Amino acid sequence: MVLSVLDLCVSRSSQVLLANVSFELAAGQALILKGPNGLGKTTLLRAITGLQPALSGQIIAGEDSFAYAAHADGVKPSLTVAENLQFWADIFDNQDISSALSAFDLNELKSRFAGMLSAGQKRRLGLARMLITNRPVWVLDEPSVSLDKASITQLEEVIKQHLQNGGAALIVTHGHLDLGSSCRTLSLDRYKFNRGVYDDAEAFL
Repeated sequence: MVLSVLDLCVSRSSQVLLANVSFELAAGQALILKGPNGLGKTTLLRAITGLQPALSGQIIAGEDSFAYAAHADGVKPSLTVAENLQFWADIFDNQDISSALSAFDLNELKSRFAGMLSAGQKRRLGLARMLITNRPVWVLDEPSVSLDKASITQLEEVIKQHLQNGGAALIVTHGHLDLGSSCRTLSLDRYKFNRGVYDDAEAFL
């Protein structure tokens, strides 16, 4: 397994959101997490990737396993498309940005300042960073937002190729992504924290 989550409990603003979340993710697999707005999906992703502490439970993964694409596209508006990708390539010691440009159809935009891009183009640029990281586990929070149908198809193909190369993907989305038989879905509703269910609720706080 490239990722094991065991009895994880997460909170936001001192309010417990999810409790006893458990799942495993193997190389070549994708897992889509589903649930209504406000349930705690983003908070869960942030805890798994180490951006905020969990209240309890275990996260078992290799060192430097995660590449995280959050709601924000993470692009610098004063840099060109190519310069944005090169910035991240330098951080991850990867000098080849050509495959990332091609995968998301960014070659014709590579000299354009990121601040001049449309919302969909910025999203494609933000997602292209994933290809530069060389990290095995992609954690994607609503990756298809602002993308048109053709760009969603590109995204699906990029993720499927990542899985075929032995990577894994953990995804939160309200939309539909066709990732084939290697993908499964987990509803987080079952893990919603209900104080009335837990006699020892104070143990989470």
